[in-house]
Parts: sequence; structure tokens; C-alpha cells
Amino acid sequence: MNIKKLIILITGVLSLAACHKDLGNYDIDMPIAPEVANLDSVYTANVGDSLIIKPKIAGVDAANVELQWRISVIEGNDVLYTGPALRIIFGLQAKRYPARLTVYNKANGMKYFHKFYIDGGTEFAKGTTVLSFENGITQFSFVKPDGSVQARLYRAMQGKDLPPNPTNLFLLRNIFTGNLLGYWIITKNGGIRLEPNTMQEDPKYPNTLKDNFFTSPDHLEVGSLISHPQGVMMGVVNGKFYGGTTSTWDQAATYGMFGLPADGDYELAPSFVMSFTQSATYFIGFDRNRKQFVRINLYGAPVYFGTQYSVTTSVFDPLNVGMDLVHLEQLNNADCFAYCKGTDDKIYELKFNVQFNGPFTFTPQHKRLFVRQDLINENTKWSGAKNGVIYMANGSKVYRYNPVNEELRELVTSFTGKTISMLKLSEDEESLMVGTEETVTFLNIATGMNGAFIKKIEGIPGAPVDIAIRK
Repeated sequence: MNIKKLIILITGVLSLAACHKDLGNYDIDMPIAPEVANLDSVYTANVGDSLIIKPKIAGVDAANVELQWRISVIEGNDVLYTGPALRIIFGLQAKRYPARLTVYNKANGMKYFHKFYIDGGTEFAKGTTVLSFENGITQFSFVKPDGSVQARLYRAMQGKDLPPNPTNLFLLRNIFTGNLLGYWIITKNGGIRLEPNTMQEDPKYPNTLKDNFFTSPDHLEVGSLISHPQGVMMGVVNGKFYGGTTSTWDQAATYGMFGLPADGDYELAPSFVMSFTQSATYFIGFDRNRKQFVRINLYGAPVYFGTQYSVTTSVFDPLNVGMDLVHLEQLNNADCFAYCKGTDDKIYELKFNVQFNGPFTFTPQHKRLFVRQDLINENTKWSGAKNGVIYMANGSKVYRYNPVNEELRELVTSFTGKTISMLKLSEDEESLMVGTEETVTFLNIATGMNGAFIKKIEGIPGAPVDIAIRK
């Protein structure tokens, strides 16, 4: 037999051997998985309340089963618990937490995992906060979704009064992360920060406006502050421009603190406006000493550029306005209206556009006497809308002003002689919130409604100054 035939024969024998049936017993008896019932995918728990989750386990000997619970907390230690039911006092923040139930069969060492979520909440998770001024005392109140008012909440919880002369109430949120960063109650010479879920002073962050500076000024006089979309405050303090830091994680204790002001030789009037886009943020201010419009750009921190811009028309001279600024309003992230008091004691309306994101231009568009001189003074309330109109209130009346045709139209809802202390647009700009003594009234300003009555909140202590709604 030659070598070739021998190889073929051997290969055939091996193939037959490989095809021989393996008679070994390879059946695997898997243990019976326990059946879990009465376990939902999402639970809601309020801070300070009991959280009890009691599932039913079937299919295994209960004596051999141990239930292990874990609530995952990114900001701190996970919550761990072992027992047939999860029974804890919920003490986490008002946010969603991933959780897991592990069913451990001690008889055979098998573990079975079941995921779910816990939505943390508080009695303050939804509702309206109102800042008001009552007999010389600043008051902070909470309005529940059912309309009931927890008046003078700060005094009741803290046992002390807020600083006097309230100006603004902010509920800060970083639109890029969705994180809620707290309430700021701003007054003429100070401010208080509150944790939004407990309404207590948050030990993690600076809790007073003075402490919110890396280097605290000896004296604080707030011109005006606004909230930036990154969840910090920016504005005029002691005549200089400050911006809350955003260069760190928004949960860090230093996030939103004020560094040094924008460096320069200037003294800003309280009124200013901000233009914000995804690519740039800039501010238009008014130097009250030189009576000129100035440019401030945000490059991580605010940078003062003063009059480093070119003027494109001669309608008026923004470098030498020659008048005192009363109020500055920007609409549509574009058109700006400045109301100034001239040497003749008359109010002039200046309209202009700016491009402070390069090539840095200032375009004056018109200068004219305001159509109703009696409506503008230090008590006038303002709120500009993106649709190009400005809402104004003076005394007991609210007006819709259209700068295009100078039309002033009184809104239809009457306030029966009560002085208006607050005017603020809703976030969707479909309604206008008007504050009078002990009351906040909501008006419908959708097309054709002209300020029709929607609802009102009563029982506010004193005159409302500002309002924030948490949905």
C-alpha cells in the first residue's frame, strides 16, 4: 500500500471515530429563578418622608432569600439597605436616582437583579415663590400648586428677617446641564441664597451676597443683577460689572461666585441689557459719568471694552448722549430702547442695534420724545417682550407700548386704583404677572386678548416685588 492510500485510510478511520455519539450526560439543571411582584419601575419620595417598598417573592423558600437594596447617589455615598422591605426616611435631594433590588438566594449563591428609579421631591418641588415688601420688612412666601399661600416662609423657617429693600428673586438653573442651583433673594445692599428643595440656607454654597465674592467689597450697593442661562448672576454692583464664575463644575461650591469686576475706568448706571447666543454673550451698559454707551463682552469672565466700537449713523452720538439713562430694554436679542432724561427734563426714546460679537458696531436708529411723558419716572415698571412690544406700568394702570407706531394701549383688566409694584412676563410670554398690594394677578397677553384676566394669588404679605415659578 502506498503512502497516499495509507493517509486516506487513516483519515477515514479518524472521521468515523469523530462521528461516534457522545453518551455523556451534559444536561444542566438551572435553579428556579425567584418571581418578583409588587415592584414598580418608578417611585416618588418626598424629602423627610418614609419610603417603603415591599415586593413579593415567590418560587423559592423565603428562609433562603435575602433582599439587598441600593440607591445610587452620584454626589455622595450610595444608600444601602438589607431587609425584606426597603424602609428608610428619604433624605436625598429632589432629583431622580437609579436604584437596584438584588434578590440573593443564600442556598445556592445565585443573585438576581431588578432595576428601578426613585424620584425625590419636596413640598417645594412645584409652586410659586413671591418676594414682597411689607411695612419695611422683606418677605419671602411660597404658593402651593393649589393656590394656598405659606406667607413669610423665610421668617418662619429661619427665625429672622431678610435684608431690607428687596429688588429681585432668582431661581437659577443651568440650561446646559439642567441642574437647579438655588434661589437668590437680592436686596439693595445684600442678598440671601436658599437651597430650592428645603428653603434652608445651603451649607455647600455661599449663602449671602457678600460671601459670594472671592474678595468681598467693604460696601455693597446692587445696581441690578440678572440671571445668566448658565445658572449664575451677572450685573452691576458698586457701579462695576461682575459676572458669576462658570469655569468649574456647576455643583462645585465656588460655581457662580464673583471674582474681580471687569477692569476699567467707568461707573455704570444700574440699567443694562444682555444679549446671549450659543456663540457669544455681551452686555450693553451706560457710563453715567461720561453719559455714553459702553461694551462689555463675556470671555469666561466679563471684559470691559468701553467705547471700542464703530458708530454707523449720526442719528445720535452714543459716545456723548448728553442725557441721564432712566431705563434700557432689549427686545428680540436685537432692538434696544434707551429712555433718557434730557437737560430739559423731558424723556427721550433712543432706538439702536449693536453688534458686539464682531465687527463691534453701534447703529443708532432714532431719537424722539417719548409719546407719554407722564408714564416714565423712577416708579415705572417695565417688561419687554420678544414680539417687539414693551409693557409698562405706572400707578394703577398697565400699558402695551408698540415702538413701531408709538401706540400705547391700556390693558383691559382694572386694578381699581391699587399701585402696581411688580410687572413680569411669564417664561412663554403668553401671560403677564402684575403685583399689587397682597395680590399677584395673571393677565392673558396672547394675540387679541389685551390683558384679559386669568387668575390671581391673594394673601401675599405686602407689595410683591418679584416672582419665580418652579414647574
